[in-house]
Amino acid sequence: EKIDELCAKAGELGMLKVPVFVFQEGHDAVAEQAFREIARLTGGAWCRFDPGAAVQLRELLRAAAAYAAGGREALLKLAKTASGAAKLIGQMK
Repeated sequence: EKIDELCAKAGELGMLKVPVFVFQEGHDAVAEQAFREIARLTGGAWCRFDPGAAVQLRELLRAAAAYAAGGREALLKLAKTASGAAKLIGQMK
């Protein structure tokens, strides 16, 4: 995908207040730059997870689900006990 086109779409989502949560496996610098920008433009979050780290990915997805179901308040509540939620909050504006 062309990064500029993706970022334009991300900007549209940001204007609609739809955050994008991006979870990246590996260390592709070009992908990381694009993912971070998409997260920034939408008010979402970018987080890296280690290959084979199923527990880490589960925590990040749990945090994204909490946000989708209950907004920032639910994410803040979950962050008291879950590291994935704390990671997402640290990335969000």
